[in-house]
Amino acid sequence: MEHTEIEKIKCLIIGSGPAGYTAAIYAARADLKPIIYQGLQPGGQLTITTEVENFPGYPEGTQGPEMMEDLKKQAERFGTEIRWGTATSVDFSSFPHRVTIDENKVVEANTVIIATGASAKWLGLPSEQKLNGFGVSACAVCDGFFFRGQDVAIVGAGDTAAEEASYLSKLCRKVYMIVRRDEMRASKAMQHRVTNTPNIEILYNHTTVEILGEQGVTGVKVLNTLNNKERILDITGFFVAIGHEPNSKVFKPYLEMDKNGYIITRLDSTHTNIEGVFACGDVQDHIYRQAVTAAGSGCMAAIDAERFLANKGLH
Repeated sequence: MEHTEIEKIKCLIIGSGPAGYTAAIYAARADLKPIIYQGLQPGGQLTITTEVENFPGYPEGTQGPEMMEDLKKQAERFGTEIRWGTATSVDFSSFPHRVTIDENKVVEANTVIIATGASAKWLGLPSEQKLNGFGVSACAVCDGFFFRGQDVAIVGAGDTAAEEASYLSKLCRKVYMIVRRDEMRASKAMQHRVTNTPNIEILYNHTTVEILGEQGVTGVKVLNTLNNKERILDITGFFVAIGHEPNSKVFKPYLEMDKNGYIITRLDSTHTNIEGVFACGDVQDHIYRQAVTAAGSGCMAAIDAERFLANKGLH
């Protein structure tokens, strides 16, 4: 493919959640003239989250999309250029680094800050895909409200699933928790909370066969793996809480990652194994996965990038 002109930039930020925007705020104030490519989900996961009540500085809480809009405006105020587009391939084999946007535009960057986040994992059932947004959801906090007073099911066994089941139990009449094994992976405190909630019923050794319904969810067929018996749960909402997948595939040829695809950064820093490439937020954090920790690591990435450029004499 013929590329006409390669744009040369000092600091490229890929991704636009709390990590990307915070990196941009710091990088712009340090005169790195950052350019953000927003990716497939501008604003990141928080744009599908309604209430954000645990971010410092919002005593009354705020809405996820509004908070991302605030961060975006703050980044722009200091001179960040924010663009539509997704990184479709990278070449980190030489310096400066080359990144291809939407398969046709090439940018050459002295520093690259990766803030591409993570996406919810799905079960992979055709019925799940068909009814996604019509009773099937990967975010109880966003969509639980719509099922107030109804019966719902949630699949998953970790802390997130337990937390979301607990959240749903406050809104819904009944919550079925579908757990594949004979125990949960969630922390003891979270398990305790779920088992002590009267309207949560945990179905151990169960798997999801099919989600039922045409225009919306009417039930779910589950299989008891101990006796091989199927049953149908009458529900109107089905929540998937089986973890997240880091959006890191495009960087795989060059960056060190753990077995789940999270980018590995050097201890107490955002440095990857490639000099001048930094990673922050949920693409490298599978432990905390909070807006505030993502923002904190975005700040670290910008400072690391600035120091890298200063040491190279490129500032």
